[in-house]
Order: sequence, then C-alpha cells, then structure tokens
Amino acid sequence: MNRRRFVQLTAALGAPAILRGAAEPDSLFETMRKQHAVPAVAGAIVTVDGIRDSGCAGVRKAGGATPVTTTDLWHLGSMTKAMTATLLGTFVQQGRLKWEASLGDLLPDLLTKATPEAKRITLWQLLTHRSGLPANRGQWGAMPLAGSRAEIVRAECAKPLLSEPGSTFLYSNVGYMTAGVIAERLGGSLWEEQITKRVFEPLKMEAGFGGTGTPGKEDQPWPHNKEGKPMPNNGPAMDNPPSLGPAGTCHARLAEYAKFAADHLRGAAGGKALLTPALYRELHEPVPSCGYAGGWHVAERPWADGKVLTHAGSNTMNYFVAWLAPAKGFGVIAACNQGGEHAAAACDGVCSALIAQYRKSL
Repeated sequence: MNRRRFVQLTAALGAPAILRGAAEPDSLFETMRKQHAVPAVAGAIVTVDGIRDSGCAGVRKAGGATPVTTTDLWHLGSMTKAMTATLLGTFVQQGRLKWEASLGDLLPDLLTKATPEAKRITLWQLLTHRSGLPANRGQWGAMPLAGSRAEIVRAECAKPLLSEPGSTFLYSNVGYMTAGVIAERLGGSLWEEQITKRVFEPLKMEAGFGGTGTPGKEDQPWPHNKEGKPMPNNGPAMDNPPSLGPAGTCHARLAEYAKFAADHLRGAAGGKALLTPALYRELHEPVPSCGYAGGWHVAERPWADGKVLTHAGSNTMNYFVAWLAPAKGFGVIAACNQGGEHAAAACDGVCSALIAQYRKSL
C-alpha cells in the first residue's frame, strides 16, 4: 500500500457512520458488495480475545454460484509485514537481535560487495521503510523461489540506494524481504518455517503462503483483477513470487488472522501475549516523519480514543485491511477477492460499518 493510498484510506475511516442501523451483519456486507461491484467481501470485529462477529456476502468467483463463507481463506498481502516484524521481535526478546543492528553486522557474508550505505542500514530502518532500498526488484521472476532471498539481498545491496538510510520513507517490499533473510539466518531455516514455528504455532494460528484454493476449483475465493474479471486460474501459484514472502504472501481465515490482531491488542494493553509489553510499544511506535512503525501505519482517531494501527494488503488480485484500536481493545478487518480501488472502497465501507456497529453495542 503506497503513501497516497494510505492517506485516502485514513480519510475514509475518519468518521465511521455507514449503516449504523444495519440489523444483520450479512446485509451490511451485501450492501457494500453491491455498492462497489465486487464479487465478494467479508469482515469481522476483533477483540483482545479474538474474533467476535463476522460476516460475508458474494461468490468465490464472478459468474459462479458458490458463495463465500466466513471460514474461507483470504489472501493477506502486506498484512504479512506486521507478522514479519513480530517474528523479528521474538529474536529481540531472546536477546539475539537489536532493532538498531546494521546489515553489515547481521549479514556480513552477503554484503561483501555492498555499498557502504547499504551496510549501514539498520533492522528498524528496514521495518519502517526508511532503508533506501527500492519498492520492488525490476525482475522478481529472475529469482522467484524462497531459497533465492539471500541472493536477492546480495544483488540489491550492491546497487546504489535510492536515499540515505533513515532519511526518507520509501515503501519497500525489498526491505521486508531483507528483514526476512535476517530471520532466516538467526533461525537457521527459511522464513516460512520460522514464522510458522515462532509466530503462528504459539498463537495457535493456522496460516499458509501463496494464492488460495485448488487450481480450477471454486473451493476458496478466486482472485480477480481490479475490474472484477476472474484471473485465468487460482491456487498457490496465483500470487507474487515466493521470494517476496516476508513482505506479503500469507493467507488465512478471518478468525485465524484475528488471533494475530488480538495478540497485538493484548500486548499493547500489557496483557499476556507473544512478546513483552515493552516490545509491543516499540513495534507500535511510529517514526515521526512518516507515521510508520513495525509493519503498521499509525494514526489518531476519535473513535479509537487515540492511536490506531492500520494496514492494507493486496497482491493486485485480492485485498485485505485491518484497523486496531489498542486503547479500546478492539479492531476490525475486511477482505475482498479482487484488487484495486473498488475492492479497497468496499473494505473501507465494511470497516466503517463494523466500527459503528461495535460502538453501538457497548
């Protein structure tokens, strides 16, 4: 999600007042689905205990007849970034890593030909998009596999940076992939295994990687382009390349992602969570110049009694968004099996309505 999209999204969620009188959650979702002409939309209210209420409307594939369900798998896109930041937090908690550690110290063997500027990049600069690394590689397809991440880091760090480390906000998938390589080196296995072992399993959370469903079958939400046209196929391969994993290839059911969101809500409140309260404070503390923290955009909203943690994710064929209000102990999430602005607007509408619904229930 780029800076322009974040500004649009935060403006849209400034005053949640849509569908205050909606009697049934599913009528809310069908209204948003029709209004924005998307194949399906789903969403949920999350508290410190996990998912509270959820609903959905629409079909898994445009032109098909199979309805989506609240237990379907939804692609999370860049929601994965906060998960990767949390994964790195587990190493910080063990005393094996510091946020201000530099790439030159963390990955010396990969940076033998790196520029002096690249060697100075810190882990926290990677996680807050201030590394100077590019948004994406020119050709992901040249090294698509998860096992090629280290070579991508070697190649990208040998190039001139786009800005001095720490000086400029530049949303960077390459930066988060680099953070994933740090986790791989510390944990001794690929990021997929590390995040499963150190984040998903402790949270009793089921999540997967890549596109969803069985190729050719409408057994999960099918990906659609920004015009709402079904992609030629579905399944694990219908996603960004696996090498991009730490930046955005996870998928999960609403209730499973809610376990991760609930953990951050509990941690922010000082409750029992994966990391210490101090580490959640650090992960949720934005850099003043850009408003970005460890995998979260951070803003202020009256309905949240202050700070909100938010992010959106999209592989251009799906869309997902979350808004968490730590001071209130709740949040909302929404998903769509389409990419683009119509999907974003539908999810924004669902989030606004769910926020209003939750506040009304108090």
